[in-house]
Amino acid sequence: MLARNSDLKGAIHAITSLEEQWNKWYNYPIVFLNNEKWDKKFIDALSAISSGKAVFETIPESMWSWPKDSAGSDLMDRTRAQAAWEKMKANGIPYATKESYHHMCRFYSGFFQDHPAVAPYKYYWRIEPDVKFTCRIPYDPFRAMRRKNKIYGYTVALWEIGSACPSFFRAMADFKEAHRIRSTSLWTSIMEPSWAPLPIRKFFMSMSSLFHSRDRHGDSWNHCHFWSNFEIADFDFFRSDRYRELFRELDASGGFFMERWGDAPMHSLALALLADPRQVHYFEDIGYQHPPFQHCPSSNVGCDCDCSGKDLEELRGAQRQTDKRHSAETGTIWILDCVTWGWMRSVGNASKRSDSR
Repeated sequence: MLARNSDLKGAIHAITSLEEQWNKWYNYPIVFLNNEKWDKKFIDALSAISSGKAVFETIPESMWSWPKDSAGSDLMDRTRAQAAWEKMKANGIPYATKESYHHMCRFYSGFFQDHPAVAPYKYYWRIEPDVKFTCRIPYDPFRAMRRKNKIYGYTVALWEIGSACPSFFRAMADFKEAHRIRSTSLWTSIMEPSWAPLPIRKFFMSMSSLFHSRDRHGDSWNHCHFWSNFEIADFDFFRSDRYRELFRELDASGGFFMERWGDAPMHSLALALLADPRQVHYFEDIGYQHPPFQHCPSSNVGCDCDCSGKDLEELRGAQRQTDKRHSAETGTIWILDCVTWGWMRSVGNASKRSDSR
């Protein structure tokens, strides 16, 4: 869990839920990371409710800072970046002016897997403050991942706000083409094919300054991505040479600060680009809530989430307000439903259930 001392209440809520629904039977260790020194109050409270060992570590400045060269000098113009943040804020982009948010996205995209606190582990389950697990989980997801040769698991897929990361897909597509990486079914499923005639695509859309949200063939990203505040994944994928190379090239472009590139799109498109789609798993049977979104398993067995009652109506009410704001300010609407929306349904080769009970 990445948290701050001020997240004490939300961290207690999330870990209590995780323990009650799952970890009290497995006693896995929980690693807490903070870019500042932990308060004793936080350490004592979370240690008391964790059935496994609770580890509290800080994030080194090298992993939570502006990009620097070998001499320690900034590689980016902070003033220019902050001016870009103000423009994004004016366009309704959430968290655009929060420097810590940009650092967090970059940390999870390129450094998290190398933090010394997680070095001993092959798999991780990302937990956020204030989340709730709404169903009993009567099996070990890590063992299920290993047995089925899965490298990434999710419960929710959403649409990113396109204006938060307009050049992100172009950067990804350029890497794909430069390294001659063949398209997977997962990559194809997130594509929005160009409507333009071939001559226009060939002579005009290759100009990144004019069509920076499209690849040089004119195709674009449909903005679907796995919501990374819940992810169960194999560290080996993110520690691989090819993923590291991808992150270095994207990081050098400055998009984590000049725009609001997120770790969720980074992980999602990296998987679409580099992974076998059959190794991505939909944890349909894990109930999960992070307002204003939630996922309820279709069976609803052993769950305390009500996908047709008060719980969902409250979440939908909150989401309608979000939809109105984003529709008015950015032209983007986020959709909420009790099933996971996303590309995996169209790809058709992701497993729907763990069959691990």
